[in-house]
Amino acid sequence: MILDTISSAERYTALHRRFGRAFRFLANTDLEALHDGRTDIDGDQMFVLLNRKDGRGRDGARLEAHRRYIDIQYTIRGEEEIGWTPLATCVGADGAFDTEKDIVFFDDVPSAWLRVPRGTFAIFFPGDAHAPLGGNGPLVKAIVKVAL
Repeated sequence: MILDTISSAERYTALHRRFGRAFRFLANTDLEALHDGRTDIDGDQMFVLLNRKDGRGRDGARLEAHRRYIDIQYTIRGEEEIGWTPLATCVGADGAFDTEKDIVFFDDVPSAWLRVPRGTFAIFFPGDAHAPLGGNGPLVKAIVKVAL
């Protein structure tokens, strides 16, 4: 898991060959002009999901994990808070892994909470269980899905 501001994103481009393009997209696109839902950047290799939702609060945020994609969760407007815990410590899967949607949910409780304000991103790798939408109030965020 990584937490940083978009102005410092360049330092992470060496971690994955698509990260440079993902960060350029986030920094140079009028994200609020995008429609809600999926916009392709590079087909199934990299796309962005734009969400305009209200936060659910810590009690309403559910831990989730992915196998095929890395999440770059970027706050455009509002105050996001995301729970985190190592996937290896999760024991309470809430159902089977959904291979089509690349997601599994957990009943476990996050071991830490991250404040992800406007202009900040968090990267979650497949070893990171994360609970998005843990803040309160209106939120606009972009989630770049980067294929492993």
